[in-house]
Amino acid sequence: MTNHSVLVVIPAKARSTRIPGKNLKDLCGKPMMAYIIETAKSARGVSRVIVTTESEEIKKVAERYGAEVPFLRPQELTTDAATSQEVLMHALDTLKSQEGYQPDYVLLLYPTSPLLSRERIEQAIALAVKTDADSVISGHYDKGHYWIQEGDAWKRLYPIELVNSQYQHPLFKENGAIYMTRASIVRKQLVADHARVLLMESDENIDVDYPEDFAKVEEILRRKDV
Repeated sequence: MTNHSVLVVIPAKARSTRIPGKNLKDLCGKPMMAYIIETAKSARGVSRVIVTTESEEIKKVAERYGAEVPFLRPQELTTDAATSQEVLMHALDTLKSQEGYQPDYVLLLYPTSPLLSRERIEQAIALAVKTDADSVISGHYDKGHYWIQEGDAWKRLYPIELVNSQYQHPLFKENGAIYMTRASIVRKQLVADHARVLLMESDENIDVDYPEDFAKVEEILRRKDV
């Protein structure tokens, strides 16, 4: 598909506040994190799939499902204050210092997207290569009306001018599934200022942050197996 080197990085730390141990939590017969690993491994255009974690247990599970875990992440990058950009920069710096490896693109995928399809990953890579994009992010159109609180009052944020819905310019809302950026740009920002977008259906990806999200995904996967 491409001569570009695409490194998939999957962050998976042991601690989780809302769903304890969610990355290793059993989801229809296998750990939740296994789904995104297997999907990324099967996608054309992906050069390597690594998991960055501080946990020996997660390391063993990740390797069992085919991911590389060439290093352990330092504890200071597992706190709630640590950003995804910092985690990616650590991964890039470590791979460069240990192996001399420098990919063209970094594709950030999360264990909390077990429903993400191989086709969507391939589409993101193809879009980046075809358009020579600095970044590709996934999401969907949003025609919602938004307000912002200012003191004790509320002010309309978007749209400023009210029109019939068919004439409203929709916003693009990230869905947390795909963040693909040139490795050279990740050091400055996670997503480039002028990014390409990969449109998905609004219910196509469920970002598993809360127990009710986990339950929804579990039900979807069970229905697929019926």
